[in-house]
Amino acid sequence: MSLPVEIVFGVYLGVITGIVPALVAGTLGFVFKYVTDVTIPGLGVVVLSLAIAGVNGGLLALNDETIRSSERAPAILTAIVVVLMLSMYAHAQGDRLGASVPKRISLRQLRDRTLSTDVIELVGGRGRVSVEVAGEVNDMEGYPPLPADTRRAILDGDWTFPADLPLAELEDRFAERLQTELDLADVAVRIDERARATVAAAPPTGALSKRVPAGKRAVSVSALVPTGIARGDVVRVITSDLDAEGAVIAARSSGKPEPGAAAAAKPAPAGDDPDEDARTDGGEETVAAPPAATAPTTTGGEGRVTLALDRSEATALLRADRGRVLVLSRGTRREYELTALLRRAGKRFRRVSVVAGGPLDGHTIGEAEVREAYDVAVLAARHESWTIAPDGSQSLSAGDDLFVVGSRDALDRFAEVAA
Repeated sequence: MSLPVEIVFGVYLGVITGIVPALVAGTLGFVFKYVTDVTIPGLGVVVLSLAIAGVNGGLLALNDETIRSSERAPAILTAIVVVLMLSMYAHAQGDRLGASVPKRISLRQLRDRTLSTDVIELVGGRGRVSVEVAGEVNDMEGYPPLPADTRRAILDGDWTFPADLPLAELEDRFAERLQTELDLADVAVRIDERARATVAAAPPTGALSKRVPAGKRAVSVSALVPTGIARGDVVRVITSDLDAEGAVIAARSSGKPEPGAAAAAKPAPAGDDPDEDARTDGGEETVAAPPAATAPTTTGGEGRVTLALDRSEATALLRADRGRVLVLSRGTRREYELTALLRRAGKRFRRVSVVAGGPLDGHTIGEAEVREAYDVAVLAARHESWTIAPDGSQSLSAGDDLFVVGSRDALDRFAEVAA
C-alpha cells in the first residue's frame, strides 16, 4: 500500500486502540486532581497509555496477521501518535475538571431552586428581581385577621431583591422584610420560579414590648429632647438622684419639622430598614428626619424618651418628674475610615465575578498572580463561602465573587481581562 493509505489506516487503528487509554487517562487525571490536588506527570500518562494500547494492539494483531507485517510500520507509528494525543488530551480535560468541581456539595445546594431568567432585570450591571404577591394575602391560623390597610401594603408594595439568591434565601429575606417594614407578628412566604409570592401574615401583637431586651424595663421620662434622636441611640438621663445610660426604644418631641422634612419622614424606600421608627408611648408620632437620613428621628423640643434600663435604675427613674437627656457617641466605624484612607490614596473598590475560561478560572489567587499581573488586591472572595483577606492558596472558579481594590485604570483592566 502507498504511504498515505498507511497513514489513514494508522489513524483508524489509533482511534480504535486509543479509546480505552484515553478514558483511563482522563479518569485518573480527574480523580488525582479532585482528591489530592496533584496532577499526574505527562511521562506517567505516556507510559500508561502505551501499555494499555499495546494490549489492545496485541489483541488486534492476533485477529489480523497483516498488522504484524513489517510493511505496516508507518501505520503502527501513526497509531501510536494518535493514541498518545488522545490520552494526553483526555488527561488534560480530566485534570481541569477535577480542579473546577466543588469539593463540598451539600444536600441544600442540590435542592436549591433558582429564579427563571425571564424575570431577572439588569440594573447597573447587576441582576435584580421584583417579587409580585399573587392572589390574596392569607391570614395565619391562631392570629387575628390582618387589617385591610396592611393587606394593601403587602399587595401594592415594591419588593425588589438581588437576583443571585436561591429561592429559599429569597423567601427568608422577603419574610424578614415584611416583618420589619410592617411590624408583623409572623409571616410565611412561598416564592416560585416566576417570582410570584404566596403570603400568609399575622398582624402586630405589640410594638414597644417586643423591643425591650430580656431583663430590662422600659421607662419614659420627660425632658428637653435633642433633635435627631432615633430608636437605638444610647443616651444618658441625669436626674437629681440618678445618672443612668440606656438605649432609646421610643421617642417623642414637640418641635415642628423643618421644611422638606416631611418627605424624609415617609416610609423608607426599598432596601432600607424601615423598622427604625420611633413609636411614642401614647402621644402622636411627630418624628422627622433631615432629607439625607433614612430613619425617622425626633425634631427637638419638649417631649418624652423611653429607655430600656435595669430594674433598679428603672425604679429610681420612675420617681423623677424630669431629667436631662444627653446623647452619647458611638464612635467612628472603622470600615468608613478604611474607605476614606484608600480613597485619599487614589484607590477604589469594585465587586466583580470570575468569568468562565478566563485566567482566574480553575486557578488560585497565587497562581494567577493577581497583584503582580493586574496591580489590584483581593480583599474578599466567595468560592463556597466568603473569605476575608484570602491568601494565595484561595482557589477560584467561574461565578466566584471578588471584592478588589486598586486604581480606577487597574480595576478597568482587571474587569476586561479576568472578570
